[in-house]
Amino acid sequence: MAKATGKPPTKAQIASEIAEKQGIPKKTANEILDQLAELAYKNAKNSFTIPGIGKLVLVNRKARKGRNPATGETIKIPAKKVVKFRVAKAAKDAILGTSEKKKK
Repeated sequence: MAKATGKPPTKAQIASEIAEKQGIPKKTANEILDQLAELAYKNAKNSFTIPGIGKLVLVNRKARKGRNPATGETIKIPAKKVVKFRVAKAAKDAILGTSEKKKK
């Protein structure tokens, strides 16, 4: 990417970087990103893995009791489905550095 400004890159910046590195038009790179997102949405129910980055998974949360922070009143939170993203070990190691601890 260009310069580190503290902000995450936009879709246009990501597409531009892919286009430049692969020698393809920006429009094609944009279409690839759109197709990847569409595939992820369609397949998230069964989990969708982007190798080296992570996995989208559908998780069923159980019903539970919670507390209203304003009143302190106990409330019932219903069961629901949520989408989670699990980061791949390769991505963690690349971002945070290798997590191997040396044994003495």
